[in-house]
Formats: sequence, structure tokens, C-alpha cells
Amino acid sequence: MALNKAEHRYTIRSSDTLFVYYIVTIIGCLLSLFVLNEGLFPAVEDPFPDPDGHQQYLQDSLDPPPVSEYKMDPLRFLLCFTGSITFAFLFEALPRSHTRVQKESREKEKLSSYDQANLFSRLMFHYVQPMMTLGAKQTLTVTDVDDPLPATLKTASNYELVSSTWERRLARYKRRHSPRLARQQRTHALKSGTSDASANPGALAVGKGPSLLLTVLDAYKWEIFPTMLLRMLSFSLLYVPIFLFSYLLEFFTDYGEALKNGIVPPAAAKGLLIAAGIFLGNVSSALFLSISSNGFTFTGIQARSALVAMIYRKSLRLSPAARSKSTLGEISNHMAVDAESWIQSTNLLPLSLTIPLEVGIAVFLLYRLIGWSLVAGLVVSAIILPVQGKMAGFLHSFQSRKLKAMDHRLRLMSEMLSNIKIIKLSSWEDPFRKKIDILRDNELKAQKVQAIVESFLSLVFSSVSLIIVLATYTVYANWGGPGFTPAKMTPEVIFVGITLFTMLGRSLGLASMAISHLISLRNANGRIQKFLLLEEMDTSTVNRHGRQKPDTKDASTSPDGKLLAVEIENGTFAWDKASDSSVAAERAGTELLQAQGERQPLLAASLPSSTLRLPSRPVLSNINLKIPEGNLTAIVGRVGQGKSSLLSAVIGDMYKHQGTVTVYGSLAYAPQQPWIINASIRDNIVFGKTFDQEKYDHIVFASGLVPDFQMLPAGDQTEIGERGINLSGGQKQRVSLARAAYQDADIYLLDDPLSAVDAHVDQHLWKYLIGPDGLLRQKTRLLITHGIHHLEEVDQIVVVKDGMISETGEYRELMRAKDAFYQLISEFSAQEKKAQQEQHQNEDNNTLKHVKPAKGKNANKGQQVAPEDVTTGQAGAATKDKAVGGSLVGAEKVVEGRVGWGVYLDYVDAISIRNAVLCLFLYALGQVCQLSTSFWLRYWVTADEREESRSIAFYLVGYALLIVIFLMVDIAISYMTAVVCGIKGSKTLYDRLLTRVLRMPMSFFDTTPMGRIMNRFSSDISAVDSRIPYELPGLLSFIAMTLSILLVTAYSTPLFLLAVPPLGFVFFTIQGYYVKTSGQLKRFQSVSKSPLYQHFSESLAGVSTIRCMDGFVSFFITENEKRSDQMGQRTHLFFLTNRWLTIRIQTLCATTVFLAAALAVVNADKLDPSLVGLSLSYALNLTNIVAILIRTLSEVQNQFVSVERIQEYSQIPIEAPLETGVRLPKNWPEHGRIEFKEFSARYREGLELCIKDASFTIEPQEKLGVVGRTGAGKSSLTLALFRIIEAADSYWAHASGPTYSEEHPLLDTSALYSDSHGTEGGSITIDGIDISTIGLRDLRRSLSIIPQDPTLFAGTLRDNLDPFHELEDAALWEALERAHLKDHISTLAGGLSFEVAQNGENFSLGQRSLICLARALLRKSKILVLDEATSAVDVETDDLIQKTIRKEFKDRTIITIAHRIKTVMDSDKILVLDHGRVHEFDTPKVLLHRRDSLFYGLAYQAGEI
Repeated sequence: MALNKAEHRYTIRSSDTLFVYYIVTIIGCLLSLFVLNEGLFPAVEDPFPDPDGHQQYLQDSLDPPPVSEYKMDPLRFLLCFTGSITFAFLFEALPRSHTRVQKESREKEKLSSYDQANLFSRLMFHYVQPMMTLGAKQTLTVTDVDDPLPATLKTASNYELVSSTWERRLARYKRRHSPRLARQQRTHALKSGTSDASANPGALAVGKGPSLLLTVLDAYKWEIFPTMLLRMLSFSLLYVPIFLFSYLLEFFTDYGEALKNGIVPPAAAKGLLIAAGIFLGNVSSALFLSISSNGFTFTGIQARSALVAMIYRKSLRLSPAARSKSTLGEISNHMAVDAESWIQSTNLLPLSLTIPLEVGIAVFLLYRLIGWSLVAGLVVSAIILPVQGKMAGFLHSFQSRKLKAMDHRLRLMSEMLSNIKIIKLSSWEDPFRKKIDILRDNELKAQKVQAIVESFLSLVFSSVSLIIVLATYTVYANWGGPGFTPAKMTPEVIFVGITLFTMLGRSLGLASMAISHLISLRNANGRIQKFLLLEEMDTSTVNRHGRQKPDTKDASTSPDGKLLAVEIENGTFAWDKASDSSVAAERAGTELLQAQGERQPLLAASLPSSTLRLPSRPVLSNINLKIPEGNLTAIVGRVGQGKSSLLSAVIGDMYKHQGTVTVYGSLAYAPQQPWIINASIRDNIVFGKTFDQEKYDHIVFASGLVPDFQMLPAGDQTEIGERGINLSGGQKQRVSLARAAYQDADIYLLDDPLSAVDAHVDQHLWKYLIGPDGLLRQKTRLLITHGIHHLEEVDQIVVVKDGMISETGEYRELMRAKDAFYQLISEFSAQEKKAQQEQHQNEDNNTLKHVKPAKGKNANKGQQVAPEDVTTGQAGAATKDKAVGGSLVGAEKVVEGRVGWGVYLDYVDAISIRNAVLCLFLYALGQVCQLSTSFWLRYWVTADEREESRSIAFYLVGYALLIVIFLMVDIAISYMTAVVCGIKGSKTLYDRLLTRVLRMPMSFFDTTPMGRIMNRFSSDISAVDSRIPYELPGLLSFIAMTLSILLVTAYSTPLFLLAVPPLGFVFFTIQGYYVKTSGQLKRFQSVSKSPLYQHFSESLAGVSTIRCMDGFVSFFITENEKRSDQMGQRTHLFFLTNRWLTIRIQTLCATTVFLAAALAVVNADKLDPSLVGLSLSYALNLTNIVAILIRTLSEVQNQFVSVERIQEYSQIPIEAPLETGVRLPKNWPEHGRIEFKEFSARYREGLELCIKDASFTIEPQEKLGVVGRTGAGKSSLTLALFRIIEAADSYWAHASGPTYSEEHPLLDTSALYSDSHGTEGGSITIDGIDISTIGLRDLRRSLSIIPQDPTLFAGTLRDNLDPFHELEDAALWEALERAHLKDHISTLAGGLSFEVAQNGENFSLGQRSLICLARALLRKSKILVLDEATSAVDVETDDLIQKTIRKEFKDRTIITIAHRIKTVMDSDKILVLDHGRVHEFDTPKVLLHRRDSLFYGLAYQAGEI
């Protein structure tokens, strides 16, 4: 007691040693008491001294001798000691969690409840009780389950363990198989025609490599081994109750014989002692099973966390070729499905060892019972097992096919969701839906065959014990006696045998389940293994060094003596690998290109295809470039010539075929397509760096973001959606520039950042950030630009042409050379040159302001600060008081409480009510058939009592017929549930989800991360496909079994009915506790996956930026680990509730079995031994069946959370209907007249208007140029024209808003007409028809758009040009020719059948713009919208595109939005927008004559006047 008191005062948990001491001491004391008291049952010499002697014997036998009669004094002392030690043990085992030291340790050391739990609490999982109690009282919140994750489950430590094991085994594999790998490389070299055997360094990637499954098991072997011993002990203890059951039946048989013969019956206390032994066996087995299950769950979480981390890190290191093989959807599938398989399979993996153990024990006990007749059952088992193995092979094949189809579907889904805006603008939902449906059908076909195989394995599981019993008892009844004579069928033989055969059948049936999960786990790990063996980036491609010091002896310098920042010598680079012969051929081809194209201008047409069809042509050839420190180098050239690839070569993202690349200093990168993550603007700029307000303000001002912060609802705390969805193109680019500037790097790689901004912003960025006097003036800058108005101010110009550097030098030097660069400048910059000269003389003081040197220790060296009137913190505090409104993406919705009945009814509706009723009927019929087999055996056993003389064949044939009927019903059940209902439910729910998502408004996608949506289509759909059809039939089956056990037990022992109500009350109380808490934890677990997947997709989108910038890789890895740990913590808590439930339910079931046995013992004189044997044989299985029932019930409820999450999307409002009752004229719009009447719109309900009372008319065939500063509403105008956003306060603006919850009257066109075009938001009419009254499909297919972000999709080039496959190839080639792409496309393998990579990554951004132009040319619509369509192309290509548009679209109405004022100077009308309002609307000539006009100011700043 003193030790116990000291523990409470000074330790955070009780001593395990003291706990074990108490247990051992108490057991020793009890054994000593038993021995010293000479046993519990003293012999009774004369049980029949009088007529009532029999009853007196029973009474004496039940009562042990009183303590007062003990003859030894030490016994009394031992009894007192036993009592006191037991009392002390109760205090030691008492769970405690609120002592002073525990409270302090929780606060200071962040210890979890498990860390503070004593051994008893850990064994019984009582430390979970506070959470269970809280969950039963109220709905749990995230803060309620914010228990620290145990250190052993941390992602970082598990990654280190598994990764190091993987690397060690990989190195060993390479050593052992190096000769074979060398032979593979030589064979590959001979086939490819190369002489270098090392031309295929990725040979290991296509080989098998070391087993990842064995690697994980090897990494956790010391955790698995003791847990495995506990599991084997648990399964061994399962046979203790069955072993004792034979003695209990012997007791009942002897008791009946004694009463029949008038002799002394056995003592009732003996039967009670046997019943108590059965109880202890069941409880001990449950205890060890729960402990081992928790250990294996730990291992599963550890393995998943480690594999997720390995997959993430590998994805950051993939080479270009490897990235082309693994799409975002496929890699996400590795995380969402493959790594998750460890969670599902770890508790089934031990079956590979426990099944042989169980079979061995069962065979031993059966042999003791029925002798050699057991051989018949073993022969049947030997026949069944190979069949199981063969079916498992089929299962493996179709699982692989299903997973492959799932990969393709998720890849397409990911691509579609990433580009949903352009899909809606082009009305391409139908062709994408058809593609997805094809992939889904392939997936369901594989799922159907897999379900058939699994239903067969399930049939084996349910019938194997019956078939074995039939075979064994047939042999035993005919030849099982002495000398092969017929043996007597006794209750012990029948019912103990049935129980043992049930356990044996369970083990053999579980073998199929174990094989199935092992195959799934092997497949999943094989896919991850294949991914981990993919080729990685060669870190030696670029030699990275620190910044050179002037006094360094061997410093690399430029010809003029300046230290170098970047140096490339004889570099040849490509996006794919090439053999030596290919490189040689390319060198020859390069020389030919140089000879033929030496004197051609930059705008010259490409060479004929015969010249360009060379094998594996590198993107860049013969690159020699030296960039001095602090230099501003401009890289110019035509679209597709290799400018962006040159920066990629510096980063190290390309294959280097030859040459050297050396970089001195740290890099910062601003890509051509800005990479924005879902976070606040400040987080997007700071990006993990230490926040410095002064430095931050300087950069924000220099990036021109201060006016934007003033417009945004929460300033720099405004949350940005995925891919910067709520920022304009210019704003995204400036955030990207600000992020690069904040990194304070030595070298800045800027990929055309000025193309997406307005002219005045261009000037601001040049003066204050990029240019010779800007914030980065002392940094080395490589700037790709398509504008030519800044080239005079740069230090060096690099002209890239046909993948080579054709010219290098200063501006004046290149102009004197009068080569291609001279032709470009002289043709396109005469007016700009003049305007710039005027600007230098008359600086616009309203826009450009003087700056002063930076102050503060954290300011970048050489950087400049904002003007004097911009104080520290002003940029971030412009709208400080509005920070509350900055949230864009809200927390994912988590339904409270248990899964509602509506969710189950929704699934029943999906499989059809008829199928559901039929399944229930079949389950009831199947259970009746199974019960009938047991009652038939009882009928056989009691034949002697009935004095019937039927032959053995009669009973065997009857038993066989009942088994056949059961098997037929079981086949029908398996097929109906797994194949018919499972497939139908999956298809119906998926189709509903996809249909709904495709019809959701853009506001939903703006505010919902893609990872959250993908989680529905991956994890949730996977649960509906695989888990629910597997778990739900099991639930129904176990419910039927449990009811039959209770009915049989109650029938044999009516007194047992008295125990049913209290047991039922306790049972449902525990189950209610569990369901409320576990259901909420399952939701938390599902929700925790979305941030992980979202972060993963964001990381892959910006992988070049992450790898380029110092510290980004570790920052993102840490973030991945944090999100993985969060998911692990939720998973851990969820499975803890399972363990908490299991130990309590199995203890309750053991109590139920004990009560049934004890009541039978007490009433032994009134019961038929055969009926008791039947009931107890069922009752002994109750522990396992009810435990599995509760687990299955809970698992079904938790899996139905996925159905609930899918159903949640059915309640989200959708867009206006695709079609309405309005009949459009043929060839509408015939003229192309567009009229805006007092039109206003907002992006979604609750936001400010983005367009305000816009009124103007665009006449047929008129060319309208739309200009305005960033955020003026230019792109919003086009979205309104396509009804991506609706008129403010209109019917569909409200109906598609997040607060609308009523059912959409999609077919009630009268409501649509009466409410949709009120005067609140104005209207837009095209050729006199209000667009709000027509269907979205009719509208959007009648318009054409070339978007600001040119989008291509994975598939063929033909699919991208003509997704509906309505046109002939000749029309497609003609469109490509008019878009100036025919020559280039003709050089590609397959031409129109050339496979476009995901997001069009195998085309440059400019080439993608031209393909979008060709797409618009094919769409014969009267209205064309160009939304910054030429921002990513050079001035020559821009001029060429404008000429093409003027020629090819001369009979169409064209709306052009452009940052380059030059692009819209020849428009018929100019629309100037300012803060969403029409500021000016007139011809360019009129507006330019008005010097006070906004358009005049924009044109002046752009140098056009």
C-alpha cells in the first residue's frame, strides 16, 4: 500500500512489475489454498442414509467446507494474506488519470493517455473510456480527440526505419543480381542498336527488385514477433473451452445415466467448475486477441505512414521519363488504396501461422474423440485447399485488372477536376463522362469477376465444416468402431465433434480470407514497389556550388573577368533518354539545321518533316552559356524553341546527354504557369521562411501587390483556392514573383513573368523588382520574355532558335550584327522604342515613384524599399480589420452522430428494394437450413431413446440432402449479395456522384479542394465497391447465426431467457457507446485523408519549384509528415475503440456461455443431454460469432460513412439545366449580336459584385477589345457570357448558391422563366434571346473561347481538337495549318494520334495556345472570346495569330481580352472596365483622342502612342 501511495504521488503510471507481482502472488495463494484444503470436493461416504439422501448429497457437494473447520492455523494466515493482497491489487489495478503528476506531465511533456495508463488499463483498454463516455454524451469534435500520437506511430521515425531497410535490401539485391542485370543491359543495348551496355541504367526499374512486402515485415520483425506469439496463444486458448466442453458433456451423460440407474450422480460443483474453466478460457483468449490485434494495428499504421512518406519523397525525385509513366491519379492511388491495404490486412496476416496451429490442435482433439475416422475429413480438406489456391490465383489476376482500371479512371478524374473550368466553358462534360464511363465499366467488369471468385471462396468458408462432418461421420458411423464395426453416435461425439469441426472449418475458411488479403497486400505492395524502383533525377546533372568568392584561386569567370553564376558548356538536353546512336544522329541533324536555318528569321517556318524526323531529338543542343554574377540576362525566341527548357536544364529537370552545367549560388524560380497552393497570400509568399515584416513590405510593394491587398477581403490573409482559383492571372504571377524574391536567393530564374500582367504593372515590376534599378538588381536574373520593350536595359540577351543558342550579346552588339534579332526589333519595336524614349524623359509620377535604399538587417542585399509614405506593415495591414472574411475553403463537413437511416435506405434504393428483400429472405432460409442439419444430427443421436431401428444410410442421406439444400441457398446468397447487389449498388452510387459533380457550379470547385473531391472518387468509392459488399453479407450472416444460437439455447434451457434481458441491456449499452464514438472517429479519419491528398497534388504540381529552391523540399516533407501523422492519429483512435469494444463484448459473451452452462448444470436432472449438447455446441461459438458480429456491425456502419459522404454531394446545389423548353432558331446565333443590359454579377453568394450595371452592345461581326487594370472584371465578363457566373440575385444565382437546399425544379420551366431574369441583375441577350432562359449546353456549345490558361488533356491530339469526333482528319489538319502548327505536328509520332501528356506537358505553353486556336477554328460559332490567349507567345507569334484571327474570323463577333494594348489596337470598339464598371466604350480612335481617357493612359504606358 505504501508503494501504491508513492506511485500515485511521484509517477505518471503504476509499476508493471508490481502489477505482475500481485497477479503471481494471488495465483500462488489460491493454488496453495486449494492444495492445503485437500481439494474442494471431499468424498461422501454414505450418500443414501435415508430416502432424502440424494438431495442431501447434492446440497453438500455444492458447498465447500467452512473456513472454521480448517485444521491448520497457517491456512488462516494464508487466507488473510490472500485477501489483503487482493485488496491491494484492486488499488493497483484501479485506472487513474487525474493525479497531480499526471496532469503536469500532460501539460509539459504532451503525454498521451496511453503513456499514463497502468498495465490493467492497457490490457482492458480502459484508457479509452473517457473518450467513449464523452462520445456517448455529446458529439465529438476534433479538439476532443486531439490526443498526442504515440511516438512509435510518428511518420518520420517509421520512414527512417522502413527506408533504411529498403535501401539495405535494394543494395543487397543489386549485388546478388548484378550479373543478370548486366546481361539485361547488354541485351537492351543490342536491341536498341547501341554499343554501350549502360544505356539502360533503369533496368532495375523494370525488374522485380527486392520485395517491398518482405522489406516492411523485416523492418518491424521485432514488433511482429512478440505480437505473433500472443496471437498464437490466443488462438490456442480458443480450444480450452472446447476441450472442457467434452468433460461437461460427459458430466451430463453420467448424470443422466446415474439418475436412470438410481446411482449417485456427479457433484454439481464439478459441472460449475468446468463452466468456470470455459469462462476463463474464453476471457483469456479474448484478452490476448485484443492485445495482439492492437499490436498488429500499430504495425499497420506504422507501415502505412512509412510507405506514404516514401511515396511522397519518391514523387519529388522522379525523372522526366518516370513522371510520364506515373500520373497524379496513379500516385494518389498508391497512397489512398495501396498503402491503406496495410491497415486492412495486418490483422489477417498472422493467419498464415495461426491456421496451421489451429488445424493441428483441432486434429489432435478430433483424433482423441473419433480416432482414425478423422482421415475422411482430412481428405476432404486436402481436396478443398488446392481449389482455394486456384481460385486465389484468379482473384489475384482480376484484382490487378481492377486496380489498373482504377488508376486510369482516377488519372482522368484528376485531370478533369483540375481543368473543370475549361470543360464547362467548352461544354465538354459529355465526352469526358463517356471516357470515364468506359474506364468505370472496365473496372466494374473486373470487380464482377472478382466478386464471383470471392463468393465462391465464401461458399467454401461456410460449407467446408458441413462437408467435412458429413464425410467423417459417414466413415465413423459405418466403420469407426473396434475392428471397423459401426460406431455408436453419442452426444459427445456428435456435438463436441461438430464444435471442433466448426473450428476446423472456420480455420480452413479463414485460409481463403487470408489468401485473399495476402494477395491484395502483395498486389498493393508490388505496385508501390514498382513505383519506388522508377528512375530518379540524376543529382549530378547540375553541379551546385556556393556563391564564388572574388579571392578564390580557381574561380570561374566570364571573358571580362566577372565571377560566374551559371555556366553551361557543350550542353545537350532532352526530356527523354536517348541512346548513343540517337545522340550521334542528333548531332548530325543539329548541324544540318544550323546550315539550313542560319540565315532564316525567327519567324521562319519549320523545316520539312523529312528533315525533322530524327530519332530522339534533344530539346537543346550545343548549349554554351556563361552568366556573370549580378547580370540581368534576357532569353528570347519564338514559341517552342526551348526557352523554358533552358531554365529547366539549369534547375536539373532534364536529361543531360552531354556537357556540364554548373551553378554557383542558391536558386529561386518563378515558373511560366504560377504555382499557387491553397493557403493565404502571405503563406504563399513567405513559404516556410521566417516572417520579416520589413522585408515582406518591400517585396510586396516591389511586386505591385499593395493595391490588390486593398481590394481583397482580408488583405494578405485572404485564403487562396487551389491553383490560385480566386486570383487573376496577373495576381498569381506577382505572388509567384514575390515568393521568389522573399527567398533571398543568389540566382533568379524568371520564366516569362511579365506576359500575364497589364502594361502599367509591367512597368512597375520592371522598375521596382526585376530591372536594373529594382529590388533584385544585385542578384543574377535569367528572364524569359516575349516582350521586347525592356531588352535595351538588360545586360545580356540570349536568342534561342531550334533548340540552340543562335545569338548572345548585349542589345547594341546584336543590333550591329543585323541578324535575326535585328530583324525582330526593327520590325516590331519602332513605335515602342519611340514611346520608351518619351517615357524616360517624362516619367509618369502617378505610377512610378522613387525609392530609397533598404534598411534593416533582414533586407535583401541591394534591395530597395517602398516609397516613404509606405510604412512598415502597411502592405499586410491594408485590410487588417477584414481578416475574418478572408477564408475561402471551409473545413470539410463532418456529420454528427451515428449514420442515419436515410443513408442505409439510400443504399437499399441503389441496389433496389426487390433485391434487398430477396437477400433477407435467402439469409433467413439459409440459416433455417443450417439449423436443420444440427437438429437432424440430434434426431440421429436420440434414435435409441425413441427405440427406432432405422439404418445408418437413412440418417446419412438425410444429412447429405440438407447440406446440398444449404449449399444451393448459400450459392444464391453469395451471388445475389456480392455480384448482383454489390455491382448494382456501386454503379448506381458512382453514377449519381459523377453526374452531380459534373453539374455543380464553379463556385463549388472554387471553394472545395480537389483532394477533397478526389477522396470521394477514390477512398469512398473503393469502400462502396469492395468493403460494403464484403462486410454487409457477413453482417446479415452473423446476425442470423446469433439469433439461431440464442433461440437454440433458450429452447434447450428456458431459464436462460431470464438472463437475456440484462445481458441484452449491457450488450446494447456497450454497442451504443461504441457506435456513437467510432462513427464520429471514422468520419474524422475520412476527413483527415483529404488534406494529405490535396497537399500531395499541390506538391506534384510545383515539383520543379520545390526541388529548385533551398529548403522547400524539407519544408514540404515536414508538412507531408504532419498531415500523415494526423491521419495516423485518427486511425489509431478509431481502432482503439474497436479493441475497447472487443474485450468487453467477448467478456460479455463468455459470461453468457457461463450462464448457459451453469443453468444447464443446475437443472441437469430436467434436461435432455443431447439437447444440452446441441445448445452448448452453439453457445461455445457465441463468443467468436458475437465478437465478429459487433466488429462487422461497426465496420458496416463505419463503411457506410462513405455512402453518407457520397450522399452529401447529392445535396449540394447544381447549375442551371443543360436544356430547357426554349426552342432556339436554327444555326443560333446567326448574327452574333451581344447586348448587356444593366448586368451585374458576383462569383458566389455573399461576395461583392464583380460586374456592376454593365450596359453595352456588340454588333454582329464586331471586334471588341476589353482592357482594364488587374481586377477590373475583364475575365468576369466572359464568365458571365458563358453563365459560369449568373446575374446577381437571379433565380439561378440563388439556386446554385451554397445556402440553397430545396430540390431544383429542373423540369419546371415556368418557375425558371418567371424568376430567372428579373431586373435585379440585368440580362445578357445574344441575337435577341436572353441567355438565362436557355440551357447551358445550348449556350456554351454555341460559343468559342481560347482561355487564358491554354489547357490540353491526356489523350490523342485528335481528342483535344475534336472531343466529339465529329470532323474528318482533313479538317483537323487544315485547322492546324491555319494555326501555324501543321509542320510541327507532322513531325510528331502518329501525327493526330500523338499522345498528349497530362496537362499537355509535352508541348510548350505557346504551342498549347496555338492548339487552342486550332480548336476554336474548328468550332463554327459566331462568337469567339480570346481571354489573354496570346499572353504566353512571343510578339511575332502574337502578330501572326492576330492576322489569322482577322482573316479566319472576319465574319464572327470577337471579344478580345489582352494585357498587350497592341493586341487590341485594331479592334472596332474598346471596352474599358474599372472596378467592375464600364468606364469607357468607344472606338480606339475616339478614346486615344481623349487624353483624359483611361485607355489613353494604358496605351501610353504600353508605348503604343
